[in-house]
Amino acid sequence: MIALGIEGTAHTLGIGILNSNHEILADIRKIYQPTGGIHPREASQFMSENMDSAIDSALEEAGLNFGDIDLISFSQGPGMGPCLRTVATAARTLSLHYKIPILGVNHCVAHIEIGRELCKLRDPLILYVSGGNTQILKLKDKYYRVFGETLDIGIGNMLDKFGREIGLKHPAGPRIERLARNGRRYIELPYVVKGTDLSFSGLLTSAIQKSRNNSLEDICFSIQETAFAMLTEVTERALAHLKAEEVLLTGGVGNNLRLQEMLRVMSAEHKARFGVPKNYCNDNGVMIALLGLLMHESGIRQNINDTEVKQRFRTDEVEIEWR
Repeated sequence: MIALGIEGTAHTLGIGILNSNHEILADIRKIYQPTGGIHPREASQFMSENMDSAIDSALEEAGLNFGDIDLISFSQGPGMGPCLRTVATAARTLSLHYKIPILGVNHCVAHIEIGRELCKLRDPLILYVSGGNTQILKLKDKYYRVFGETLDIGIGNMLDKFGREIGLKHPAGPRIERLARNGRRYIELPYVVKGTDLSFSGLLTSAIQKSRNNSLEDICFSIQETAFAMLTEVTERALAHLKAEEVLLTGGVGNNLRLQEMLRVMSAEHKARFGVPKNYCNDNGVMIALLGLLMHESGIRQNINDTEVKQRFRTDEVEIEWR
């Protein structure tokens, strides 16, 4: 079986193609790059304008045509409404025209499954960190249960909002990481952890205020050290409580090398194996194709009426039939 996945929840239009052995046959990514924050209407327009060429490029890279595709999956949510609707419309159109089965998948669960697959992890504790999501999760009774999460904004959104305030281009996370490497002085910022939940809004407000009287390098260093220490603490608390033997870091913020380092050290202290999917933390179509394939192999089927987008589609709403 060959699955084609279409990702489009925020700034990335991703087309991925996988076979039943989970070999990656194509991975095409086209990224909308706004001057400020992501404007949902403009992002969806970007996806609409690039959809045909992205799909054609993926088929060409895989050496296939639509007659070879056995399944189409797409990111059903969570995400920005206009982007989700653009991707869903494309997937439905292709499914109906070529008479190919279709599955809408949860974007967050797709991040987890690509991480498990590429890192060869069996049953990890998951730290999922992206623009709109910050969650600590573990599989229990066929659902990814949330053991902790942000009480306000996601870590990625916090970094992007801070970046806009200090004049950094989107996405701000990688630029903050580069500036932080030259930071020499830690500036105290609010550290808000409540059990295994976190809050970033106070940290954001304080960092913006203190950026006016301190070097950008020092404030970027401080915001990273504070936020990532919070993430590491809540992950460690869940790890100790659940006695997990594996830790998976996934989602776009998982690309940050300092966050990886802190979690790797913490995991080693607990003799837990640590994994992060290199090159596949960011949004991509491969993870959507993989999850669609796993769902289809476990017997899950949908018709067109089941493919309505779910803008607030939570990770813990999905029954994990394939585990």
